[in-house]
Amino acid sequence: MKVTFWGTRGSLASPGAETARYGGNTSCVELRGDAGTILVLDAGSGIRRMGRCVPRDVRRLDILLTHLHMDHIQGLGFFEPLYWNDVEVHIWGPASATLSLRQRLQRYLSPPLFPVRLRDLDCRLSLHEVPADDIEIGEFRVDASFICHPGPTVGYRIADAHSTIAYLSDHEPALAWGRAPGSSQWTSGYAIAANVDLLIHDAQYSADEYADRVGWGHSTMDDAIAFARHTGARRLVPYHHDPSHDDEQLDRAIAAARAAAAPECEVLPGYEGDTLSL
Repeated sequence: MKVTFWGTRGSLASPGAETARYGGNTSCVELRGDAGTILVLDAGSGIRRMGRCVPRDVRRLDILLTHLHMDHIQGLGFFEPLYWNDVEVHIWGPASATLSLRQRLQRYLSPPLFPVRLRDLDCRLSLHEVPADDIEIGEFRVDASFICHPGPTVGYRIADAHSTIAYLSDHEPALAWGRAPGSSQWTSGYAIAANVDLLIHDAQYSADEYADRVGWGHSTMDDAIAFARHTGARRLVPYHHDPSHDDEQLDRAIAAARAAAAPECEVLPGYEGDTLSL
């Protein structure tokens, strides 16, 4: 399995960030299986660049949305394969209490917000609501569960024959620490991340920043490390970086995280455009 980071920010970063190592695009991660299956985790602005790298002979793509906040869907209408008439595109994501996934996506992919309506896309589009029973997509097995973030939000656990990844891009497990004595599994996202080979997890704030943002649905770097240790994750990529944090700030935070997490968990930076092989 190969993991490529196309967008790692929690909001579009300042001008010039596109040349930075951590990039300026919002959430999008690509998984490619050994048999060629392609999964796209979230459709932030990074999906536009990712779409240019999709082989033209691909016949199926699956986009797994964690939630429908704008920074996670703003690139969807600019994803080139949506306009190929010979490809199946499957979009997975949560409904709300009152609207289906289709109805929610139609609010964005329709005028005045976007000139092309969801129903008019050229691809063969299928929509699937999550959480759902175990999902088989090519060589991948996908599990989705609700996690702690404002609005319907899921985390994904993706496994192939050799490795397992957890993707919790927007997550605030600190709100649940210690609320069920004797049950470590009470923590939001525990089952998704337990003993994974790679955990991609929200680490948006410093401890000082978080003090004024409790309940906003995001984590500090320290909480991301604590969650990785708690779940037994072997490697952690801190994710969903604050757009105001430049390369130097993030380098310092990653270095501190490496020191704090060792030896239980390896911390990797996950630069935009980088690929990890599992």
